[in-house]
Amino acid sequence: MSLDYRQTNFLLSAPDPETLPEDLGHEVAFAGRSNAGKSSALNAITDQKQLARVSKTPGRTQQINVFPVGDVEAQQRLIDLPGYGYAKAPPAMRAHWQQALPRYLETRKSLRGLVLIMDIRHPLGPLDEQMLRWCAAAELPAHILLSKADKLKRGPAGNTLQSVRPKALKLCSGVSVQLFSAQSRIGVDEARAQLDRWLAA
Repeated sequence: MSLDYRQTNFLLSAPDPETLPEDLGHEVAFAGRSNAGKSSALNAITDQKQLARVSKTPGRTQQINVFPVGDVEAQQRLIDLPGYGYAKAPPAMRAHWQQALPRYLETRKSLRGLVLIMDIRHPLGPLDEQMLRWCAAAELPAHILLSKADKLKRGPAGNTLQSVRPKALKLCSGVSVQLFSAQSRIGVDEARAQLDRWLAA
């Protein structure tokens, strides 16, 4: 079964995992560094221009944004986690999410997988690796989008894909990797197919 991601809409912003909707159904979380293109990826996958707000100021997503796919009653959601690694975020907020994110990954029963967005030119930074370790600890599968793939020619992009895959697998055994570009729509259908496997199962 394939979901219609164009029917995704905004429901609410939660300051912490405890204020999310009831832990029922299936959801997939999106995470990534503040400048990795997470909002653009969400917009491309849902074929909407402003579902997730794209800002020239990285780090604007500082709460958990909840996006039901279709009817809220269907209990299928995309979860936009706060962008990490943004130096200008207040220290108290950074400390809060350092504790809240692993707690969410480990305790949220409806969470089926994590989509981790990385700029293909700067993949697997320390914070990306931390997210994969948290996924491994939570026994949660992860799917990496190497975003902005249009910024590289096909050969270098393919080489980066081949080098990232084994490194990521060492951190989290349940991880898959693909090329992605919101701008040129590289890999959008592949990303949707992965979401279907998690949400429509």
